[in-house]
Amino acid sequence: MDILEAAIQLFARRGFLATTMADLSRAIRMTPGALYWHFPTKEDLLLAAIEELHQRCVREFRLLGNYQELSAQEQFQAISERAHLLLREHREYGIFFAMLAAEAADSNDQVAEAIRNKLDLYATTLEDIIRHGQRTGEFRQDVDARHTAHSLLGGFLGVLMHQNLFRASMDFDLPVSALSMLMTAGIAPPSTPG
Repeated sequence: MDILEAAIQLFARRGFLATTMADLSRAIRMTPGALYWHFPTKEDLLLAAIEELHQRCVREFRLLGNYQELSAQEQFQAISERAHLLLREHREYGIFFAMLAAEAADSNDQVAEAIRNKLDLYATTLEDIIRHGQRTGEFRQDVDARHTAHSLLGGFLGVLMHQNLFRASMDFDLPVSALSMLMTAGIAPPSTPG
């Protein structure tokens, strides 16, 4: 296992504060000195892991191709499905961001800023889709696109954390499908009585 993969796995499982460099060096079968040579501090390693995970997500979403040519509803569905597949296979990615966001918010400004920047990029993509849907009449005009995008992202991360707590008794697909349905219904324009 490489250094960044081990960091992502351990930080997702234990959190940043509870994971030590000794834990990481054991996981990758590297001496602590060698690990410190690559990453002088745990924060340096965490920041590199955040960037690595972000790049993995970017590569994954590039598989959608020119999804911007789709209708807003179809874009929203394509991104939702891709995120669902990615996080079904790599649940630790979402848990990594959610746990670190909670831990770092009050304890490490540099880490909190890095996570905020990445999550803001994802929210901006959703915001652009919502604005496109508002322009085309697919989505409601009375919702604030930016706040809605951040709420959707927060809801998705919340489902991941909730599922992590109940993993033995709850299928990942069902809460994600329910959230996706709620999100789509919530931004759809009201139907007119016939």
